[in-house]
Amino acid sequence: MKFPALLKSDVTGGIVLLLCVIVSLIIANSPLRNGFSHLLSAQIDAGIISLSVLNWINDGLMAVFFFLVGLEIKQEILDGHLSGAKRAALPVIAALGGALLPALIYWLVNSGTTAGKGWGIPMATDIAFSLGVLSLLGSVVPRGLRAFLSALAVVDDLLAILVIAIFYATGMHWLNMGIAAMLFLLLLLMNKMGVKQPVFFIIPGILMWYFVHHSGVHATIAGVLTALTIPAKSKKGSPLKKLEHHLSRPVNYVIMPLFALANTNITFTTGMVSGLGSGLSLGIIAGLCLGKPLGVTLSSLLAVKTGIGTLPHDVNRKLMAGAGVLAGIGFTMSIFITLLSFGNTMQAESAKLAIVLASLIAGIGGYLYLRKQLVIPLPDKTRS
Repeated sequence: MKFPALLKSDVTGGIVLLLCVIVSLIIANSPLRNGFSHLLSAQIDAGIISLSVLNWINDGLMAVFFFLVGLEIKQEILDGHLSGAKRAALPVIAALGGALLPALIYWLVNSGTTAGKGWGIPMATDIAFSLGVLSLLGSVVPRGLRAFLSALAVVDDLLAILVIAIFYATGMHWLNMGIAAMLFLLLLLMNKMGVKQPVFFIIPGILMWYFVHHSGVHATIAGVLTALTIPAKSKKGSPLKKLEHHLSRPVNYVIMPLFALANTNITFTTGMVSGLGSGLSLGIIAGLCLGKPLGVTLSSLLAVKTGIGTLPHDVNRKLMAGAGVLAGIGFTMSIFITLLSFGNTMQAESAKLAIVLASLIAGIGGYLYLRKQLVIPLPDKTRS
């Protein structure tokens, strides 16, 4: 495969992300770990705000990732797999079931303990890894199955963003929140007035990010809010689609790998392996590996049985169950919520290890299951 085609391949971003996870783990368990930790803690002063390298990645660059997620959400709502109530119902209901059941399982295991506040960790699905694993199966994957998993992951991310904004906010500063809200209203007004140039939305969006960052709500929510105000149509095409196109590669090949590199640096200790038997780790593994597939599958079947939703074209219940298994790959958002829940503590390190292990189980399990279910039709069954 030639390099330009390789960059366009769906699986490449997932491979790059996986390589960065491996490199991060190698660094964290080598003599380089102290120097790498020092690099991540170095302060970068940007005038009105000074953050460590790690915080610039998690609060700054990840806002760009969520901006892209917001663009995808808006596109899906306007003209995609979430357009129209009937078409949107199945992945939305599947995402709700796939988020609530893992959170419930985690809460039941860890209720009343110091680990209880991490209930949001197993809720979300990692878009890059789940679609990357699906792409490894090749052209036999029905387009409807990919559409279902894509829409489910988008809704999952939206739910995770709401959870972050509502439950993981710290000490609310209402003046800054009010200024951020006024900037958001300004962006909505600009959209209503017919402003089409994305730069006139991005600059106020950056200001909104600053005030949200100082309000107590996690700053990445500003990325989604800004994206939702970007105009979908203009005389020269769609600003929304153009931004989505221009951002997809930088996000997939720079921002996400940097996030993985900076946040998966787990230094393995003898206590961590035994810690896999703790309520924290068991809650995460059970939530992602059992709660996700059960929540997605059962809620989807309920929606189909009641007539609220319909299965995508060429997708049966077994394939939908396979998508539920892949939805257990919660790497990016799970680690993100882990950092908000526990900061840089031993609990966070144990949680990261459990997330990596659970995502590995979900990825391999989903791939093997779907590979068995997806067979190339025999010639006599091929439609003429």
